[in-house]
Amino acid sequence: MSLIENLEWRHAVKAFDPNKKVSKADIEKIIEAARLAPTSSGLQQFRLILVSDQEIKEKLVPGALNPDSMRDCSHIMVFAAWDNYTAERIDKVYDYTTDERELPRGRFSSYTDKLKEIYLDLPAEVNFAHTSRQTYIALGLALAQAAELKIDTCPAEGFDNQVVDEVLGLQEMGLKSVSLIYIGYSDEEKDWVKPLKKVRIPREEFVIDMHS
Repeated sequence: MSLIENLEWRHAVKAFDPNKKVSKADIEKIIEAARLAPTSSGLQQFRLILVSDQEIKEKLVPGALNPDSMRDCSHIMVFAAWDNYTAERIDKVYDYTTDERELPRGRFSSYTDKLKEIYLDLPAEVNFAHTSRQTYIALGLALAQAAELKIDTCPAEGFDNQVVDEVLGLQEMGLKSVSLIYIGYSDEEKDWVKPLKKVRIPREEFVIDMHS
């Protein structure tokens, strides 16, 4: 199927079958799609926390807007962004990049110096707003990969970030949760969205076409 057909197929699942688990091989493909996502300056300013342990999921449930999905899905992917930019974080990424490309460290120092000049004097909350936006590109690619594999998903911002951050110990990692994806297989009897027509605003309203 084409990408468009896969996107037409997918929907935000409202109920998962707790007895159906996604294979490790398929989860790894979804992770890889997120890992390969483009990010501002190539910094990959977020991490993906994968949760499949049922005890951990139960601890996350009190913070969920849809607790049944949190509990019943096969896996939860939590996208957590850097809480701030630091010189160490920027240098670590670029040192790794130059090492992998067999280039001398500092090869891109003029660029990394500019990044530090831009970000390091900004308030942490401003920088977090920027790092958190990077997660949505990866989230979209993960959803598309899951759709290609015919694995059901539901992206979510409907959760208590403080609960998720505390349960997963994100503060100690210098991270803050932004969004998540419930991954699994739909419970066709309870998933009330599945039989409904997919609806999006029409192209002529969606696109503001500026041409001569």
